[in-house]
Amino acid sequence: MFDKKKVFLGIAPIGWTNDDMPDLGGEITFEQCVSEMALAKYRGCEIGNKYPGKINALKKALRLRKLRIANCWFSSFLLTKPYEEVEKEFRKKCAFLKSMGAKVIGASEQGHSIQGTSLSVFDEKYVMNDAEWDTLTKGLNRLGEVALEYGISLTYHHHMGTVVQTAKEIDRLMENTDPGKMSLLFDSGHLAYCGEDYIAVLKKHVKRVKHVHLKDIRPDVVAKVKKEKLSFLEGVRLGTFTVPGDGVVDFPAIFKILDEAGYQGWLLVEAEQNPAKANPLEYAIKARKYIKKHTGL
Repeated sequence: MFDKKKVFLGIAPIGWTNDDMPDLGGEITFEQCVSEMALAKYRGCEIGNKYPGKINALKKALRLRKLRIANCWFSSFLLTKPYEEVEKEFRKKCAFLKSMGAKVIGASEQGHSIQGTSLSVFDEKYVMNDAEWDTLTKGLNRLGEVALEYGISLTYHHHMGTVVQTAKEIDRLMENTDPGKMSLLFDSGHLAYCGEDYIAVLKKHVKRVKHVHLKDIRPDVVAKVKKEKLSFLEGVRLGTFTVPGDGVVDFPAIFKILDEAGYQGWLLVEAEQNPAKANPLEYAIKARKYIKKHTGL
């Protein structure tokens, strides 16, 4: 299906150690994490909280395992901090990614985000007004220009509990940002989680998708989170997310849309789970087999 020279399969370290809840996988080392990624036959990964801060040390560790850095998360605070402050931190991340040979950075607006709080992820999400939309979209366009200085593409990561979560919010974001400066990080799990038609969203915006997170959901857990008004992090602990092929997301349809649109870039398995309940290597292998079956990668 996909051309292996143009589409690459990677996995995020969040299944081994969780950035938002360090106790999940707290005992798992960086070396175990990347070694198991390689053992499961992935070609790359994203950045986790245990990765070495020194570029040479990180490069050596990845080179030994034939892994590359695909992307890293960037928390933008365009709604709550001065733009100059955000840009300063953004440049640091871009410089780091450039040194690692990565071509994409994934930003998610964390101003007014409730994803790391105890608030109900379904009932207490912040909704922006027109002025805030203007601030966010203009700020992202400016960051997109900065990213291009480093040879990096800015992608926006829609995410549960943040100001850009729903299909309508994604539409508005895309309509009011410059396609030459900002693209979309499509995350199947987050759209399925909030009940959106993720296939329709992908079809609508596929030409602007430059990075993909392959994440599945367990609908019974999502229903519990909604009914009991639980937080995003409580849902993660309960097992809201899982790897492709272990939930209900229609990945064959997603792969078909991406392939027909000529998608080039990374497909990244990203499923934050409790490693004590979901063995990271076991689930990485499960996802790898499923994706190979449906894509040939």
